[in-house]
Amino acid sequence: MPDEGIRGGISEEGLDWLHLHDLRHAFATFLLDQGEELRTVMELLGHSTIRMTADTYGHVLPARARQAASAIDRVLGEEGTA
Repeated sequence: MPDEGIRGGISEEGLDWLHLHDLRHAFATFLLDQGEELRTVMELLGHSTIRMTADTYGHVLPARARQAASAIDRVLGEEGTA
C-alpha cells in the first residue's frame, strides 16, 4: 500500500488523529489561500472538473476576493491622493 510509510510516520509522531484526507484538504486550501489558480489546484488534486474543486474548496475564495478588493482600494486611494 503506497501510504503505509506516511501512516507509519504519522503514528510515530503521535498524530494518529490526522488522516491523509486532512493533508490533502490542507494542501488545496493553502494553495488557494496563497493565490494559486483554481485550475492548477484542480489539476494537482486530480479532480475531473473545476466545479468539483470550487464546490469543495470554495470557502477559501471569498477571502481571496476580499484581498483583491482591498488591493484595488489601496490603488485607488493612492491615486486619489496624488
